[in-house]
Amino acid sequence: MKKTFFYLLVAGVVFTACDEKKSMQKTDNPFFAEYNTPFQTPPFDLIKFEHFEPAFMKGMEEGRAEIDAIANSKETPTFENTIIAYEKAGALLDKVGSVFYNLKGSENNESIAALAKKLSPLTTKYSADISLNENLFKRIKTVYDQKDQLELSIEEQSMLEKIYQGFVRGGANLPADKKDQLRKIDEELSSLILHFGENVLNETNNFELVIDNKKDLAGLPEGVIGAAAETAKAKGKEGKWVFTTQKPSMLPFLQYAENRDLRKQLYMGYVNRGNNNNEYDNKEIAKKIVNLRMQRAQLFGYNNHAEFILEQNMAKTPEKAFELLNKLWSAALPNAKKEVKEMQKIIDQEGGKFKLASWDWWYYANKLKKAKYNLDEEELRPYFEINNVRDGAFKLAGKLYGIKFIPRNDIAKFNPENQVYELQEADGSHIGIFYLDYHPRASKRGGAWMSSFRKQAGFGTDKSVTPIIMNICNFTKPVGDTPALLTPDEVQTLFHEFGHALHGFFSKCKYKYLSGTSVARDFVELPSQVMENWCFEPEMLAIYAKHYKTGEVIPAELVKKIQNSGKFNQGFATVEYLAASMLDMKYHTLSEPLTEDVMTFEKNYLKELGLIPEIYSRYRSTYFNHIFAGGYSAGYYAYIWAGVLDSDAFQAFKETGLFNKETAKLFRDNVLAKGGTEDPMELYVRFRGAEPSIDPLLNKRGLK
Repeated sequence: MKKTFFYLLVAGVVFTACDEKKSMQKTDNPFFAEYNTPFQTPPFDLIKFEHFEPAFMKGMEEGRAEIDAIANSKETPTFENTIIAYEKAGALLDKVGSVFYNLKGSENNESIAALAKKLSPLTTKYSADISLNENLFKRIKTVYDQKDQLELSIEEQSMLEKIYQGFVRGGANLPADKKDQLRKIDEELSSLILHFGENVLNETNNFELVIDNKKDLAGLPEGVIGAAAETAKAKGKEGKWVFTTQKPSMLPFLQYAENRDLRKQLYMGYVNRGNNNNEYDNKEIAKKIVNLRMQRAQLFGYNNHAEFILEQNMAKTPEKAFELLNKLWSAALPNAKKEVKEMQKIIDQEGGKFKLASWDWWYYANKLKKAKYNLDEEELRPYFEINNVRDGAFKLAGKLYGIKFIPRNDIAKFNPENQVYELQEADGSHIGIFYLDYHPRASKRGGAWMSSFRKQAGFGTDKSVTPIIMNICNFTKPVGDTPALLTPDEVQTLFHEFGHALHGFFSKCKYKYLSGTSVARDFVELPSQVMENWCFEPEMLAIYAKHYKTGEVIPAELVKKIQNSGKFNQGFATVEYLAASMLDMKYHTLSEPLTEDVMTFEKNYLKELGLIPEIYSRYRSTYFNHIFAGGYSAGYYAYIWAGVLDSDAFQAFKETGLFNKETAKLFRDNVLAKGGTEDPMELYVRFRGAEPSIDPLLNKRGLK
């Protein structure tokens, strides 16, 4: 099934009948004409909410007509009139869908949410009508069966294989009764997935820790207090301080607030999102999603959803994914237990009459870090002003790949906070357009991600299409006259998402079906995670870590402290991540329906694993957006799988020089440029000369 349509299905899209008044809007609807903007960027200054539904309607109509023309053609099926024609179908739907769903992630409101819900069953039907179109599949299969005689390029072979397998995995070979079951399952799944994500956003926005006694702010840095005062003012509570479960607000409170009861209150508000037995409760929704995915996989003859998903990933089987996860779990859990003992010792020395709890971790980890390394993250933040960090990422890309970033103030933004840049090669030739959106809003879902308004395509042809890409994040906001000063974690996230963006920008594919990040889930995190490795290298810090007031480069003494503390708290970081990864795999390797409450299932499984009570899974079931509202079901393990790759890949730069252009060219040409055109391990070996070793990852995380 075509990836665009699958994306719409998963996101939950579609249309309703368009009345005469709406049809008259066609003439002034920006989606119905070629964008008359620089590089054909979306004209956000012209796009209005009322333009979306008629554009979706027209996009559906045109898409169906294009598919019908292919399916009912009297010509003998060829690669050109069937596969390429199919790849090009649905252009208007792609155009409006890429804008609408990206805005839904960052500019959500009641109207957008209602339209997404209204569209969901119709888009699901639209997708199913294509993937289950018998005439279309016959023509695709005819071409596929002749693939060895067609003298196709490597990219063409890959596209043919993936389109054919997409139809098979979309139900084309199922008997009629199972096709009907598949339609019903997919329709229900698209609605549930949409609902789950909406609930998480509402729960996140609804929780507030309101403080009206200044004594309860004891221990908090002035910048954190100032941000909480601004949040309170924005919420109509001037004179008070408000903390939320958005991480730029929550984590500093957990790290510095002396009031243990309030730390508990805020943290439990975070970990109980979607588990409050209210209108936004996600327990039943998650359970239904798990069971429907299992049923869907079994329609195709798989034992479980994970088998279905991993077949197309580098891991290939759930057993291989679990093999890596279990190996790391066995190494990381003792480290986490050691960290607990070290923090409990501090509690006891201070006369605390309690055992370390989950809401204490950040507070006492910070004390332990000070004791061990004489390092407080607050010392670092003045050197991590957000624009300096962004420019550091840009300069790194310039050093490695010779590219330039040009501010573009003539391009419309979807939010006033956006920054827009043009990427150019060293010779000034255009690469693409880059939108940055860095700070939290009530309309934006949590986390950080890369997406695109347009994918690269047409490489090597006279119809080259350049990418339009965005990084969306939820970083610490400016407070008063003080600019946004990032935490070390936020610095890594900025570099991470920038790595995803480079993957999209450097794509050199003929077909958008395969371009950019259209790769195996456990390979897609390599280009992003590899960028994190540069963040705190001394040579890199000298480039971007400058005091926001004085411009002074970060002192050598602080750099040394960063290096010395590089493996600090890695037991916790690895265990909380692995717990979430293994929980994801456990849900999706079920071959019998889940009957118990998801929170009971989660508790029992994590207890069986041996997860210590001082650590919660990074994501609990009721707000695990990655797997229940995103594309990472049976795939959250991908970050650590790619961690093996990125740690090994960075060794190539350590061996040849951090900014070695020849090594960078090998990585760009063999990994970043290829999209999904070839087997990912073959691409990696072409870059590195051998398959990756797990040792660099183990060393980096202090597990060896």
